[in-house]
Amino acid sequence: MKRAFRKYHRQIAIILCLPLFLTVLTGMSFTIAHEWLHQDEFGEFLLHIHTLEIIHLEKIYPLLNGLGLVGLLITGLSMTGLFRKRSDSHS
Repeated sequence: MKRAFRKYHRQIAIILCLPLFLTVLTGMSFTIAHEWLHQDEFGEFLLHIHTLEIIHLEKIYPLLNGLGLVGLLITGLSMTGLFRKRSDSHS
């Protein structure tokens, strides 16, 4: 089971690398442009990229990113052993 989760985790990470990087980079850039530099037009442009509204995927892109992150969290946490039952051999 642990080996399968590692395999799934690796595959999901490879698939989500670019979309998550784009989301993080544009989210941080929007904050800098809009809040710090007061570049509202550039901030709006970054938001269109952030949600992929620029190619009309704004309804599904956040959902896909979220589902991918949930998959990474589940597979990653399962590999930590935090939820593994402990044996009572030391009682």
